[in-house]
This record gives sequence, C-alpha cells and structure tokens, in this order.
Amino acid sequence: MKNNNAEKTITKKYRKRSPFAEILHRLVKNRGAMVGLIILAFIIITFFASLFIKFESVTATNASARFTPPTWKYPFGTDNMGRNAFLRVVYGTRYSLAIGFGVVGIAAVIGITLGSIAGYYGGIVESIIMRFSDVLASIPGILLSMVIVTVLGQSLRNLVFAVGVTAAPGFIRITRASIITVRGNEFVEAALAIGLSNRRIIFTQILPNGLSPIIVQISISLGMSILIAASLSYIGLGIPVPHPEWGALISTAREYSQFAPWLMMFPGFAIMLIVLAFNLIGDGLRDALDPKLKR
Repeated sequence: MKNNNAEKTITKKYRKRSPFAEILHRLVKNRGAMVGLIILAFIIITFFASLFIKFESVTATNASARFTPPTWKYPFGTDNMGRNAFLRVVYGTRYSLAIGFGVVGIAAVIGITLGSIAGYYGGIVESIIMRFSDVLASIPGILLSMVIVTVLGQSLRNLVFAVGVTAAPGFIRITRASIITVRGNEFVEAALAIGLSNRRIIFTQILPNGLSPIIVQISISLGMSILIAASLSYIGLGIPVPHPEWGALISTAREYSQFAPWLMMFPGFAIMLIVLAFNLIGDGLRDALDPKLKR
C-alpha cells in the first residue's frame, strides 16, 4: 500500500504538463508577474467600483472644502473647487483601462493583419507594408498622436484611435517576424497540399503557432498606451474637461503643487501602478513563453 502511494506521488510530481499548464506554472513561479497580477486585480476591482459612482458626484463642487488635505472624509483631499479627489481618481480608472484596451485592440488588429500578410507573402507586398511601418515608426509616437488628435478633435474615441495608430508598427514587426519563423514548417506545406486557402493557412495554421511574442507585445503595449494617453491629457490634448482622466488631473493640479501636492501625487501614483503592473506581467509572460527557458 505504501509503495502504491509513493508511486502515485512520484508520478504526480514528474508527469508531463500540457503546454498551457507549463506556461501557467512558470508564470506563477515568477514573483514579478504575480506582483503585477495582484496590482492589476486591485485596479480591476477599482474599475468595477467606479461603475457605481455617478458622474455628478465627481464633478460636484463644495466651496467651503477647497484644498482640504487628505482626511478620513476626503482620503485624497479636495481640489480647487472642493471636489472629492478620491472619487475623481477612482472614476478615472475607467478611462485608463478603456484607453489601454482600446488602443491595443486597434493596434493589434492593424498590426497582426498587415504583419501576417507581409510575413507570409514576402516580396513586393512585404516591402510596401514594412516601408509603411518604418514611416510610422520614424515619427515619435506622442508627436503623431498630437497631430491626429488636433485634426480629429478631443474625445476619448479620437484619443484611442490616435494612440492605436502609433502603436501599430510594433505589432507589424513582431507579427511579421513570428510568421517568417513558422511559415517554413512541414504542417504549412501539408496545409497547402490539401488545398487550404492562404487566408485560412495564415489565421488557422501559422498565426496560432507564433502567438507567444504577440501576447508579450500586447501586455507591454497596454502600459505604454496608458502612459502616452496620460501625457496627451497632461498637455491638454486628451480627454476634455471635466472628465477626470488621470493625466488631466495632474495637469489641472500642477499650478497648486506647492501648497496642495496631494492633487498630483495620487493620480500620478495611480498611473505608475497600472504601468508597472502591465510591465511586470509582460516580463513574466516573456519568460514563461520563451522556449529557451524551458527545461
């Protein structure tokens, strides 16, 4: 009986994991990634809490409570109009997450599509797509975003589109490289032999086998896009007032920084946390998905 139990224990310990289970195991063992996931979970909980806050509550003024420092009643203090800074920072979570996922969604659709076509077909098609990508990448992202927002006007939708376009070249290059490394495999030749269309081969055979670097690019781009959007809001080209986006909150508070530093400190700390979370998760995913690290 004892031998059977020992055999089961050894079998359970050394049995081969599935690819997904192996990736998850390596991710859980990565302390940085776990810290990032904990921070992200806290931010997501804050996002759901913000859905129960009415917009009128974050814009309500109270002249008698202007520039109140952090207290139990006002955990993050109040601003120059007596508005509750805590509610405004919490409410701003919805904008940052919407911007992050919206930007990555646009950039991923554009980048994965064009990168797949360039990597699979090669030749003149690849040259045209990559030169287009190089032109976009040669322009500083924040500068190109400023131009697009200035032309289209200030709104959440235009801000997401502007930052998404600037993030697309990174996805194009990563996807192209992934496609090139996979397209010469035997299963691709087998798919061609049985008469599958090129589009079907790209999106059902090649792309699923080259997703690892794309997933890492998505996680890292989430933090970077939020940072760029906050920078645009800081200089007045992001989400228009009175919407309490974190970059706009810092911009409004900068003239009161000497005697009301909490107005800049809390939204700045929120931006730092969310960018740190996505970067830690991205680093963890890169280590978990890197085949060179697998034993």
